Amino acid sequence: MTSSTEIFQDRMLSLGLARVSEAAALASAKLIGRGDEKAADQAAVDAMRTQLNMLDINGVVVIGEGERDEAPMLFIGEEVGTGKGPGVDIALDPLEGTTLTAKDMPNALAVIAMGPRGSMLHAPDVYMDKLAIGPGFPVDTVTLDMTPSERIAALAKAKACSIDDITVCILERPRHEDLIAEVRSTGAAIRLITDGDVAGVMHCAEPEITGIDIYMGSGGAPEGVLAAAALKCMGGQIYGRLLFRNDDERGRAAKAGITDLNKIYTRDEMVTQDVIFAATGVTDGSILPGIKREVGYLTAETILMRSKTGSVRRMRYRNPTR
Repeated sequence: MTSSTEIFQDRMLSLGLARVSEAAALASAKLIGRGDEKAADQAAVDAMRTQLNMLDINGVVVIGEGERDEAPMLFIGEEVGTGKGPGVDIALDPLEGTTLTAKDMPNALAVIAMGPRGSMLHAPDVYMDKLAIGPGFPVDTVTLDMTPSERIAALAKAKACSIDDITVCILERPRHEDLIAEVRSTGAAIRLITDGDVAGVMHCAEPEITGIDIYMGSGGAPEGVLAAAALKCMGGQIYGRLLFRNDDERGRAAKAGITDLNKIYTRDEMVTQDVIFAATGVTDGSILPGIKREVGYLTAETILMRSKTGSVRRMRYRNPTR
């Protein structure tokens, strides 16, 4: 019998992790454009859980789809794997962009990250104010304490470009109306996204491909940790500050072991050790193509990354449907 103190063999586990995100994406493919968000999400959850339980890990879901009483989702605290391998933390979103999938809109992904036990912030299911930029800039080029206008000016200066050349990614929500107005007043461009802020943050790491320079706005804290895991591998900076609307949400933070409710978390505080990260495209997007249907086949593309080496693999998987 093996122990949960075994060394985290990221190289050996990485291809298994890719199979996990592939399975979730492929399972949801038949529901693309069908208008049923819950069915698409459930299909992805079931497939991801099945594949996770085939891995030789002693895994715990630290970023999942809610609390235990919200099962059959992959809930926070759920144990996965065969129990015969190293102890690992798992952050996942079986279908990031359920609405995007149901409506066949861009950038839906199946996403998962894995690291040694204790490597990821146990973020409660509350909002997080997020700010992210790509690699190659000094630490604190932009900060959450800056106004949106100050962030854009600082990034333009660091890039040696005009503010007009900066594009900001923002989640389209009523709560962001003032943010959007201020950003537009600077002359910067905005790319609004309807869902999928993990993908939104990842866009910042490859601005030459995606056209996105900076991400701003509030979204789910669990997605913030997943995005930090992606940037740990891709490079870039992300800052997050938890936002609380009531005592119940503050209680969730206490339950997760968080005592400083005003703390601003950096990327390396949200993800403290080396991790592996896999994402598979469900619908076409800037980062990955979606599932392609052919007669008798479904084809998926996955990005697989290891922060320890900085390696990035893009893999295509052709799966027979008959």
